[in-house]
Amino acid sequence: MLPDADELPEILLDLAVPHEDIDVLVGLRRVLTGDGGAMRLLGECVEELVRDIGGTGGKETGGKTDGQVRLGERVAEAPRALGDYFAVYVFVAALPYTRAYHRERGIPSDVTRRTLADLGRNMAVHRRWHGEGGLRETVWLARHFRGELFQLGRLQYERTRVGRRTAPVLAAAGLDAAPGTPCLDLHIPGFRGPLSPAACDHSLEMAREFFARHFPEEPYRAAMCHSWLLDPQLRKYLDPESNIVRFQQRFRVAHEDTEPDDTVPVRFVFGNPGLPVEGLPRRTSVERAVGDHLRAGGHWYIGHGWFPFPASRLPG
Repeated sequence: MLPDADELPEILLDLAVPHEDIDVLVGLRRVLTGDGGAMRLLGECVEELVRDIGGTGGKETGGKTDGQVRLGERVAEAPRALGDYFAVYVFVAALPYTRAYHRERGIPSDVTRRTLADLGRNMAVHRRWHGEGGLRETVWLARHFRGELFQLGRLQYERTRVGRRTAPVLAAAGLDAAPGTPCLDLHIPGFRGPLSPAACDHSLEMAREFFARHFPEEPYRAAMCHSWLLDPQLRKYLDPESNIVRFQQRFRVAHEDTEPDDTVPVRFVFGNPGLPVEGLPRRTSVERAVGDHLRAGGHWYIGHGWFPFPASRLPG
């Protein structure tokens, strides 16, 4: 189920695992394989992860499946001796299933590699947030290893379904969209450079061709995004020509949250959701926007946006 100690480093490098974690994972492999209960748990977690691989389980835009939640609960049962590294072994053990599914769909190997490299990116985020190695984001990464999410240029695209709250909004705009209609959720990964208009345009064009070619049975009517980066209050602080404001301008409002979520921008901008607001740095325009708004007594909200997503016409 697991690659041996000689093969493991190469596989971890393919998944962009940070170099400082590789020797730790190779060493802890002996701890894992020497524990019969942990190995049974590993097998059960992999089975949970790859069950019905490629399906979205009727998941609505912005949501998650029960299977993803169960996987997180099971990973939490791992022996403490493995720290937060057990989830990494789960994804490594599931890798052959993911690659086989991608091959079955004809997905190019470079798309596979860049998509699954999000494992290493999230390990880097884990170290930034917690100050130590490991991985806890099993619900998020399950999307990648189940063939639900793909990295295409600057953005990530998740195969999902229109929800009951969103369907009337899309229908009122003239789209043939009912609850359960396929749609795409856009995600904005970190450590990928500027969110420039040119990079986003290129990514969207890649996505239109990619999904028309590899998922022709799922005609996507709309692209959705659920992110604090879509909070319109950012326009009060950022230049109208900034990348974030121009990204916001791509979207129409799907619905608005009434409950604030101040910890999300603090976590993503500063790396720690528990930092005192008074001491948040002001080094960049985004840092100044997030911190100054909170210090003035304001709150941040998750924005929910959408735009039509016509697929590309494939030649022949």
